[in-house]
Amino acid sequence: MVKCYGATTAVDGISFSVETGTLATLLGPSGCGKTTTLRLIAGLEVATAGRILIGGREVTQLPPSERNVSMVFQSYALFPHMTVIENVAYGPTVSGVPKRRAREMAAEKILLLGLSGLERRFPSELSGGQQQRVAVARALVLEPLVLLFDEPLSNLDAKLRRRVRDDIRDLQSRLNLTVVYVTHDQQEALAISDQVIVMAQAAIAQSGRPRDLYENPANVFVADFIGDANIVDAELAACSDDRVQVRLAGLDITLPPRNMSPGPVKLAVRPEAIRLYRDKPAGPALPARLVKTVYLGSHMEYTVDCALGALFVIDRSTSESYAISSELWIRFCHFGVTILSD
Repeated sequence: MVKCYGATTAVDGISFSVETGTLATLLGPSGCGKTTTLRLIAGLEVATAGRILIGGREVTQLPPSERNVSMVFQSYALFPHMTVIENVAYGPTVSGVPKRRAREMAAEKILLLGLSGLERRFPSELSGGQQQRVAVARALVLEPLVLLFDEPLSNLDAKLRRRVRDDIRDLQSRLNLTVVYVTHDQQEALAISDQVIVMAQAAIAQSGRPRDLYENPANVFVADFIGDANIVDAELAACSDDRVQVRLAGLDITLPPRNMSPGPVKLAVRPEAIRLYRDKPAGPALPARLVKTVYLGSHMEYTVDCALGALFVIDRSTSESYAISSELWIRFCHFGVTILSD
């Protein structure tokens, strides 16, 4: 699928499929093409080239009203002069459903979304989370084949984002909905998705299950964008069918193979894969100096300087504390270290 605006290519030959009853997330930085892709699926933009199929039917040239999809917008787009039940019943009403039946359909979705008792309120009388649920109820009332979400949590505070995020995932699972979800928030994508499609510069950088993308990023961009990662230079010294030996800053570590030849490589080292020690531990270790420490309640964040440069470290234990400029030792765990393909 391709979308061009004059000489600018907003979506550059991407191709993916979403299994029925699953939630797929388009994840990437601003300007990568994820929202344009969502709008192409919805029919709010017309593809320059390529095909869009929904439920096995090609809809590339069909208007939004004939695609059997519904979209929850970032701003919710609720009608301020309508009550909750009027907002939810709007879709069936304009589709020609008799008014009484439209309100019955709306009432079913209001109950499903936990909004009972709020039917006569106006959007201005609702909290942000309640407004978001009304927007979802309005999108679900016509029972679309695909439900689309465009950054639906961006207007909520952090605690409410987590709660509503979990509500969306629970609803999707209970109703076996097919959902395409857009966000730039990596934690949000990892928490709710069956499939994550990482986009960069109008193309797909990598697609897969959340765990696969986090633990086995394909390249530097994905490793750096999905969670935190220290990108370091290393040398792939020896390869076998099931393991490879990698040398970095004089240390030898063994990692799973990635079908690569010996030579210079880059490693993604997750911050939780680095362990700090006051005294030199048994086995391979590097000397380091602590340059920054941050206490975040549930964990500590450190920055250390060593032969590999500055490394970011996350320590889940808060019982141990190190002073700035402390001379420490670091070791790498057997998990959270990945050879990158580029």
